Amino acid sequence: MNPQHIKPALLQFLSADEILEDASAWLTDQRSRYTGTADAVVQPKSVAAVRQLMRFCFENRIAVTPQGGNTGLCGAAVPEGGVLLNLSKLNRIRSINLADNAITVDAGAVLQTVQEGAAEAGRLFPLSLASEGSCQIGGNIACNAGGLNVLRYGTMRDLVLGLEVVLPNGELVSHLHPLHKNTTGYDLRHLFIGSEGTLGVITGATLKLFALPKTVETVWVGVDSIERAVELLTLVQGGFAERLCSFELVSRFALALSSDFSRIGQPVDAPWHILLELADSMESGGLGEELAEFLLAHGFDNAVAAQSETERQALWTLRENISASQRNLGASIKHDIAVPIENVAGFVADCETALQTAFSGINIVVFGHLGDGSLHYNTFLPGVLDNGVYEYEDAVNAVVYENVLACNGTVAAEHGIGIVKKQWLPSVRSAAEIALMRAVKAELDPRGIMNPGKLLP
Repeated sequence: MNPQHIKPALLQFLSADEILEDASAWLTDQRSRYTGTADAVVQPKSVAAVRQLMRFCFENRIAVTPQGGNTGLCGAAVPEGGVLLNLSKLNRIRSINLADNAITVDAGAVLQTVQEGAAEAGRLFPLSLASEGSCQIGGNIACNAGGLNVLRYGTMRDLVLGLEVVLPNGELVSHLHPLHKNTTGYDLRHLFIGSEGTLGVITGATLKLFALPKTVETVWVGVDSIERAVELLTLVQGGFAERLCSFELVSRFALALSSDFSRIGQPVDAPWHILLELADSMESGGLGEELAEFLLAHGFDNAVAAQSETERQALWTLRENISASQRNLGASIKHDIAVPIENVAGFVADCETALQTAFSGINIVVFGHLGDGSLHYNTFLPGVLDNGVYEYEDAVNAVVYENVLACNGTVAAEHGIGIVKKQWLPSVRSAAEIALMRAVKAELDPRGIMNPGKLLP
């Protein structure tokens, strides 16, 4: 179809306010790295409208790029022509089922809205991300988001009970009933979780809820090495089991940046820092004392415990503001990697040595979720403050990913592949695995209209 005819044709089944006139805000990714093009940008208000749109695009072989809050970091939601399908107007909380500890929501529901809806019902939805005020559930599912509470509750894959998906041909596949056991063949929802919009359009989801914590203890601990931090993790897991929710690693450099940016003093002085949090669904007045005694007994005396919610929020602000504080260093080459926890210390030491050898004076900001082996490993080249840094991206990535792979790790922990990393997929997936991925896509998307140019190399 002639691109000029697409918008008029869409008016056959979409209202005028579902077709955006000024779409510029949706065409550029969050990092302003990629700007795409689209013949139309639409925001349907119903699942029925999404089905009609997909049927139309399938029949006319028009590319479709699904998009949520556009908070992704890998360019997966940037369109390459065709129709950009933004789900923001599908944003309801459909139902909350306390008997099944489940909440059913539209894909365009903002994560924070879902958290608040669950809390109003006396429950916890545990996914927690820095972008939770703007990211959407459909996008969280499409990239299998992780965040701060993976250690206790798992990734988004572990939190999804059921999905509603519109296939490329407009057919609806919906299993939103909160079944906790179902062994009737292949569990097809897992194809769409982490698929980055390449197989279909997620329009709804049923998610797991948990008891709200009644006791929370938050402690900032300074340690001399990552090895010592891993030792602490092992000890706390053994001593406090499932009450350990978060175990965050922060380098001295990362803390200094965030402290200056946040105007919050550094809690302790140390080469490495751990922010750990315990939570209990029962009232436990002695949990804080128990944790303090535990830390002292094992030699972790360089620590500060939050004595109020205000102090707790200050500690978390230091952790969450690291990303924003880095901008003062200029543009960075970001890495969202994961290695087995026992290999984190070796990776950090070896990779820094290799990078300093190849790029003298490079700045490295290391922080992330040590409790699940996932790190944000960001590099800044001296004297290169703008997007010109990406001229060096392949060379920097080659060093970083060589070290990641040597530690049996992955190049994408929780941000996905998108555009940025698709050429690296064969380094972590075998030829047989990629062939199987292509076969699945060919079956579900035979005309190749779903988010072309993303994920698969």
